[in-house]
Amino acid sequence: MAVNYKKLFHLLIDKGMTNAELMEKSGFSANIITRLKRNHYVSLDSIEKICYALDCGVDDILEFIPDEKENGNND
Repeated sequence: MAVNYKKLFHLLIDKGMTNAELMEKSGFSANIITRLKRNHYVSLDSIEKICYALDCGVDDILEFIPDEKENGNND
């Protein structure tokens, strides 16, 4: 199962917040932003910091994308 962070970047736009502002408010490095943009693994600690900084829930910033095999397409 893959994770997609498109919702996070839409939320940033809605709130008028830049990536740099999120980094400063959340207290993490540019590496985390890069990992988010590439839909790579990000620790739960970082997700928690983002949610706290944006005053939102996990489901507001990410979504799980099921693998095709898990979708029942493995005939």
